This record gives sequence, C-alpha cells and structure tokens, in this order.
Amino acid sequence: MENNKKLLLLGDQAIALGAIHAGISGVYAYPGTPSTEITEYIQEHPLAKERKLHSSWCTNEKTAMEAALGVSYVGKRALVCMKHVGMNVCADAFVNSGMTGTNGGVVVVAADDPSMHSSQNEQDSRFYGKFAMIPILEPSSQQEAYDMMQYAFEMSECEGTPVLMRITTRMAHSRANVAVKDEASEVTSTGRPSSPANWVLLPANARRRNKEVIGLQPVLRQLSEESPFNKAENISSEKADLGIVACGIGYNYVMENYPDGCPYPIVKVSQYPLPTDKIIALVNSCKEILVVEDGQPFVEEQLRGVLPSQYVVKGRLSGALPRTGELNPDYVKSGLGMDDTEVYPSAQNVVPRPPALCNGCGHRDVYDALNKVAAEYADTKIFGDIGCYTLGALPPFRALHSCVDMGASITMAKGAADAGQFPSIAIIGDSTFTHSGMTGLLDAVNDKSNIVVVISDNLTTAMTGGQDSAGTNKFEAICLGLGVEPEHVRVVVPLPKNMDEITRIIREEIEYNGVSVIIPRRECMQTLNRKLKQKRAEKK
Repeated sequence: MENNKKLLLLGDQAIALGAIHAGISGVYAYPGTPSTEITEYIQEHPLAKERKLHSSWCTNEKTAMEAALGVSYVGKRALVCMKHVGMNVCADAFVNSGMTGTNGGVVVVAADDPSMHSSQNEQDSRFYGKFAMIPILEPSSQQEAYDMMQYAFEMSECEGTPVLMRITTRMAHSRANVAVKDEASEVTSTGRPSSPANWVLLPANARRRNKEVIGLQPVLRQLSEESPFNKAENISSEKADLGIVACGIGYNYVMENYPDGCPYPIVKVSQYPLPTDKIIALVNSCKEILVVEDGQPFVEEQLRGVLPSQYVVKGRLSGALPRTGELNPDYVKSGLGMDDTEVYPSAQNVVPRPPALCNGCGHRDVYDALNKVAAEYADTKIFGDIGCYTLGALPPFRALHSCVDMGASITMAKGAADAGQFPSIAIIGDSTFTHSGMTGLLDAVNDKSNIVVVISDNLTTAMTGGQDSAGTNKFEAICLGLGVEPEHVRVVVPLPKNMDEITRIIREEIEYNGVSVIIPRRECMQTLNRKLKQKRAEKK
C-alpha cells in the first residue's frame, strides 16, 4: 500500500501509529520516560477507539509482557512498551518468550535513556535481545520507526519469535515528517492454533525449543543481511582510510555531517543479529572501522571480539567517541576527525533550576512530617523509591537515604531492620507500590519486621504525566490482605493543618514493634488542576 499522507510525529507516535496500522489487538505497557507517549497516542487515536483496542496501563512491565503473550497465544498481535529499566522487570517473561515463540505477532519496544535524563542507569536493551536470541530492530529515523512496525509483526509471525525494537530518548522525543498509509490493516489474526507443547516450558519441551531457537539464528542473520533497513554504501575494492558502522540513530548523526553524502564506506545497521556479510565486506575495504552507536559499545565489542588484531576498531571503547552519555552530531563529527564548528559559549548568567516538588504537592507535607519526627531519633534511616517523591532527596528536604529501583524502599527498610536499624522507614508512591512494593511488604509481614511503610498516595502515576494508578482506592484492602494488622494501617491527609496528627501517628507507628503502613492521601496538584480546568471548559 502506498504512503500518500505525511504527518509530523514524535518517534514514539510514529511507532504507535505504525502499530495501529499493522493491525494490533492491543498495547500493554507501564508508563516510563521516554516510552510513555506510545501508549498515550494509541489511547487517544480515533481509529484505536473505534476498534476498541486494549490500551489500559498495566501494573508493571512483567504483567504487560505476559498479557501480550496471551494475545499472541490466541493468534492476535500485541505491542509491549516500556523504558529500558522496565526490561529488567519483564526479563523473566521476555527471555522465556524467545523459548515459547509466538503465534500472533509480538513486538516489544524498549526506550533506552542514554545520559540518564530521567533514569537510574544507561543500560542498552540490545543486550537483552542478543541474550534472549530474539531479533532486534533499531530505527534510524521516525519514518523507519513507522515502517518497521508492519515489518516487525510480519517477521514475528513468520519466524515464530518476538521482536525487540530498541529506541533512544532522542528518537522517542524528536519530531519528523512521516509518510503514512492511507488505509490501515484490520485487526489481524493468524487463524492458527497455538501448540501447548511449545508454550508449556517443562524441561522436555524447553530442551526441544532451545534447539529450535538456536537453529533459527542463521535464518535471523540472513534476514538481517537482506533487510531493507540494513544497507552498505560506498563499498569498493580500493582500501579507504576509514569505514563506518552506524547503528540506529547513529546513522542519522553521521549523515548530518555529510549532507552531500558520506565519502567513506558505511554499513547502516538497523536490524540484528549483525549483518556479518556486509560488515566483512566493509572491513575488507578499509583500514580502520569507526562504530557509531548511541548507548553502550554493543557492536564495537562484538567486532573487537571477531576481527583479527590488525584491524583497528574505534568507538566508545577506544575514546574516539564519548564512553558515556548520548551521542549527537557534534560528537560524531569529532570522532570522524572533522573540525568542530565554532559555537557560542554557554551563558554564564543563567540561574540553575534543579527539579523540585510542585507547589502544594502532598509529598512536601509528608517530608516535612517525616523530617520533624526523624530528628527526634539518633539514627533514622528513610529508604526512598522511584517517583516524583524521589525529589525528597534534594533540598530543602534531604530526607532520603536511598533510591535504587522500583519497590526497593520496602525491602531495603526490611533488610536494614533485620540488621538492627531503628527506626527504619520506607517511603513509596502509590503506583510504585502496586508495581513492585507489594511482595516486599509481604516479606516484611511474614518476618514481623520492625518497619514503617509510608505509601504516599497522590491518586495517579504523577512522574510520567498523570496516568491511572493500578491500586487507586485499594491500598488499605491490599495491605490488610497481605497481613498488616488493621490497627496499624493508618490513613492521613497531608496538609499543613494536619501536621500535629501526622507526626503523632508517625511516632506511634515507629514505636510499634512490627509492620506499620501509613497512607498519606491527597490528589496530585497537576492532575487536579487538569480536572478542574476540564470542568470549567465543560460549563462554558
């Protein structure tokens, strides 16, 4: 079908529209920057609403991946979206999905965050695809991000494997014109039954499937060699001084420095496993190789491992490109040995604006109360978690002593209490609690740990834009169901006028030798303001 219409789209939106046009049955995701806009676009798209595509937020990335596998089992297509650290949460299901294979197509989008604009680390999701022996796509442009969706779902169904699409922050959050199809595919179904012998991973089945998955690897490599998204340019029999392997958006950065065409032999890699035939032809046509990839030295390490020592491979490991942080055209220009363009120096009179909790935010009152009570004890430790309340680690509160991963506050507080720490306090948000905190609370209940858990409930997933929170209006019932004593599940309203009550309750629960849960509950100011604005608009 020809592309006749152009839209200005974020990379995330191009992926979302490509998935809708590819005939997905639903999208399964947990919000996390820079992936959130994929699901939001599908939720608001008229065609998705008309088709009633499933698009609610999942409790976490693991449940999202598993739900998508259920869609695949019955022969339909599903998209799974998350940020890179979400891959750690869904890793059990993701890696085993390579063993079960697929019936209906499954595409997993992992949005990596080089430079850690809103993340704990710079991990590169391509390693997950290689580890799970699953093909990887990495678009170099928003147009490719759109086009790859149809291709990915067809490959997933044809080869019986999930497909991982890896993007980075710059691809997710930059806009470009995208030519899109005039007509979308209907919601598709393979019409074939799944074989339980593939999906029941008992050892006998898993051993058979393991051999089949390994046997598929040469096929996937050949698909990479023939892929329309991988291409070799300027390869000749004459030895060039330099050859370039450019991965994903790195190809765009190279070409931005050569608007009239790259003078060097270059292999663009946007589909993995690596197209080794193309790369060998490149290696034989040049004296040195520069690997341009946004993220960790995934390809550079592989080339260093397989090429004879006389071949010089440069990139992030060699120092030709920065070892950390996201790439940009200027870094690539320097790596290519080109003169840096003179730019204006940074302004010296700009006042720094570090992130801060919003004015009127309930988390502010929670930290004021915690700090007031913590000062009454010789060695209070407050273990934090992932969310906008993590800003409690910064001035003026400086309240948190840790923030590691989703749900870690409760289990770290438990471990510290096991080691004799008193008081040991965990603070966790409402969405994070249902994402990864409930199991830690169950451990604490089973061990009768002497901890206080503060579930700071602002009735939304605020940090990523105000999406629905899976546990809203259920937290008391969840805590009671996990075994917390009813008299030690306390709900407060975090407002300055209630400070005496809140601090009194915190003191009482610290002195109780067991598991306590305090739930300060007040709606996020941002979502509240949006609701009030919408109500005013409806009255006009």
